[in-house]
Amino acid sequence: MNSRNQIRARMLRAALLAGAGSTLLIAATPAMAQDAPAPQAESEEDAIVVTGIRETIQNSINTKRMETAIVDALSSDDIGDIPAISVGQAIQTITGATTHREKGDASEIALRGLGPFLSNATFNGRDASNGSGDRSVNFNQFPSELVNNIKIYKTQQASLVEGGVAGTIEIGTLRPLDFGKRRLQADIKAQYNPYGDRIVGSGGIGWRGTLSYVDQFANDTIGIAIGVQRNDTNNPEETYAASTTWTACQASPVVANNNCNEYTRDEYGQNLPFYLVPNAYTFRQISETDKRDAIFGSIQWRPSDQFNINLDVQYSDRTYVENRRDLNLSEGRYGLTNVVYDENGIVQSLNGLSSIESNGSELARSEEYLGGGLSVEWQPSDRLTVTLDGSYSRTVRTEIERNFRLRTDPTDVNGVRTVFNNMRIPYTYSITPGSFVPTITIDPRFDLNNHNLFWDDARFRRDESKRHNEIYAGRFDVAYEMDGFLSKVSAGGRWSHLTYRDYDVRNGDFNLNPAIAEDRRINNLCRTAFPQQDYLSAAKGNSINSWATFDVDCLFREYMGAEDPGNLPDTRSVANRDVTERTLAGYVMAEYDADLGNMPVRGNFGVRVVNTRVTSDGLRSDLSVVTNPDGSIRLVTSGDFDTVTIKSQNTRILPSVNAIFEVAPNTLLRAAAYRAMSRPNPSSLGAGRTILLEDGTSFTSIEDAIRNITANGSPRLKPLMSWNGDLSLEWYPNKDSLLSATVYYKQFTGGFQPVVFNEDFTIDGQSVSIPVTQTRNSPDKSRIYGLELTAATRFSFLPKPLDGLGAKVSYNYADSNFKTQDIRLGEVYDPETDTVSAGIIPPANLSGYSKHVLSAQAYYEIGPVSLQAIYNYRAKYFQDFVGGNSQLRYVAPSETVDFRASLDLMKGVSLRFEALNLFNEPKATYMPVYGSSRQYHYYGAKYFIGIRARI
Repeated sequence: MNSRNQIRARMLRAALLAGAGSTLLIAATPAMAQDAPAPQAESEEDAIVVTGIRETIQNSINTKRMETAIVDALSSDDIGDIPAISVGQAIQTITGATTHREKGDASEIALRGLGPFLSNATFNGRDASNGSGDRSVNFNQFPSELVNNIKIYKTQQASLVEGGVAGTIEIGTLRPLDFGKRRLQADIKAQYNPYGDRIVGSGGIGWRGTLSYVDQFANDTIGIAIGVQRNDTNNPEETYAASTTWTACQASPVVANNNCNEYTRDEYGQNLPFYLVPNAYTFRQISETDKRDAIFGSIQWRPSDQFNINLDVQYSDRTYVENRRDLNLSEGRYGLTNVVYDENGIVQSLNGLSSIESNGSELARSEEYLGGGLSVEWQPSDRLTVTLDGSYSRTVRTEIERNFRLRTDPTDVNGVRTVFNNMRIPYTYSITPGSFVPTITIDPRFDLNNHNLFWDDARFRRDESKRHNEIYAGRFDVAYEMDGFLSKVSAGGRWSHLTYRDYDVRNGDFNLNPAIAEDRRINNLCRTAFPQQDYLSAAKGNSINSWATFDVDCLFREYMGAEDPGNLPDTRSVANRDVTERTLAGYVMAEYDADLGNMPVRGNFGVRVVNTRVTSDGLRSDLSVVTNPDGSIRLVTSGDFDTVTIKSQNTRILPSVNAIFEVAPNTLLRAAAYRAMSRPNPSSLGAGRTILLEDGTSFTSIEDAIRNITANGSPRLKPLMSWNGDLSLEWYPNKDSLLSATVYYKQFTGGFQPVVFNEDFTIDGQSVSIPVTQTRNSPDKSRIYGLELTAATRFSFLPKPLDGLGAKVSYNYADSNFKTQDIRLGEVYDPETDTVSAGIIPPANLSGYSKHVLSAQAYYEIGPVSLQAIYNYRAKYFQDFVGGNSQLRYVAPSETVDFRASLDLMKGVSLRFEALNLFNEPKATYMPVYGSSRQYHYYGAKYFIGIRARI
């Protein structure tokens, strides 16, 4: 099937599933009405014990109905019953929630088609640190088997204190006394990954085991809960990628023996024709091992009716190691001829020349999470409740990457001249309209699998990065219950101290050119066979299936004398971030409950005030120009550093009101109005400077090099603010059924815009003024309006055994006119002249914004059998790089189909099966305009089979 047919097939599947879901809902509507039980029938049904998927959906419907705000949830009364292999997979079944996929699994969450940075995520009601540099919870760190409720607040209320523009994601673990029963449970699963089976010597087998225990003691005054998990799996990946820096090249004149002429900002007003190209192209094969150990624990103590004390702790230690084998065309701008491009500058085909590299690396990442808190609830009287909560959360992520480069040369490693007169090899690039897969064809006279051709300009690097995110927080709440119109008044405050520090240090750029005899010896010693069968066979149009590869450890040992040269003794760098954020917040909220005529009305109103103070330290150093052995140059720091401190603060007042009108016994009308804020990511507040040299970029002048000094953050960024309104109509005909529609509107008071400041740098002893681009809050106004639909039912009106069928469909539509400019090719604000210079490519929308999000579930439960199929669709979206100040990247539309099944073998013992990404849906991205292919990933499906036992 070609790419165009694949796209048509996707559209057809989406239409069929959406149509099927709509048909199910229409057919179920009369049944919903007929199913509305009389009081006696309701009582009888209450006596029935409901478990599994039906129970989870019932709990979710009941939670939505009882909450004051507009809320969607996924919860289970029992531990380990969240129906998903990961927390991220579980969340994407909740109405309006969708995920970004990494390594084939759900990671960051977007609510109502809005990006993760617009949401606030908490764990047991507390902010959680992560190792990504943003504010989203790393859902892959938390085993779904040890989580038993997930709640998403779509609207805000003052007691949430922080909240978010898109919503708040609350992840919770059980409290043992509230659970109220003894439970010992073991769950073991085997994983099979067909892509892993294609790795030579692998087999694609992994496993995960979970053990949990809950009990109560001392006449139910003390309860404990503890859960442990070991996860040992593999996530192989095959990918094609272009570099993260793209250049607009002038269409004329054609430069056949050098880099293309860049279309500079000074020339943008001339409306010259241009095309967009990256600095390099890379084909990458990844073999991986992934291990995680997690421990969750909780102790709950009720010494009397007045006190409820809970201590909970979570620990997770995850390590994965990637062995990467790269084929790199390192000069994407060199020798470009016969360029065909469209009106947006997207290249359709071209001829080019590039040195070709066989690169390899080993990337080891370890991420340790430690979090928890102590909550004390005191109820001195029936009406007054006082709660104190202190929490701690810390994430430390360390990455170590050792990589090498071996280049082509006019001769091979044996000194035999090749048919090419220099190190650069001809290639062609072409892409079929409507396809995300470009075809790169290397001159057939060059044998990619010939190890002899890769030997020159050996370069070795050891990169180490460390991200340290730590949060101390405390909270005080007091609530007083009242009689009359106001049923409760609450007030409280929150204090938090967040620190984010990172470094990224390179011990390397060791360019080695020993005698050719030594090169020949090492080349022959360190050769390896290509480690995978059928590389990128699913990528239609791909013409590269293997290349010569080498052993990383062997090359380091033979060239460098050690497999790991170690880190530098001084990890200071001008790129380091050191951010401290102090938050002080307070709120007052009143809940009301009354009748409007014969119609019950309840809700809340309140205000919260949030003050934020940011201190960001950055390092500055003199620079020197160093000439590499291949003739290119780079910039290095002198090693003497000065600290620059930038401070900012802001105070925001956030009013909110929620109202629920019970227009009929089973029908609710909800209305909400509120102001919300979403903070910049901690990594976006750095005061450092990044000196970025893409692989393969050969600078020939200092001017070329210094153009790549960029700010790695903007400490003066303020929260993104919005005024919001929601209106929801919900119908609850019975315990299994829900039909709801919500319209919402958000008006933003600003956007994000690149801004250029001139900064003085000392280079080779001379002071040079260099324009450095950052990001500012623009004065632009923008808005979002959207529609959210949810329908769920069990077809109990069907004859047995079909009455076990059920379905849930949710859909979100959002329309936004927000603007995010490309930092190189978009609009730029000049603070000296107070003017905006035009860009040459269109802006993106909000990071993470998707116009359409659809989730459809069908389940069947009868006796011991439970089956569930889940379909998820997400329209295209812009995804910013963590840390910001980068070029635009778009993720193509995606759809996935997952399947789950369980069979009860005996009381307390069940056999379980899960399949993820059944149809091998790849992930595709574009830069810096949509349609310009940047990267695609293939992960394959994953299968899990296991057994669970509980007593």
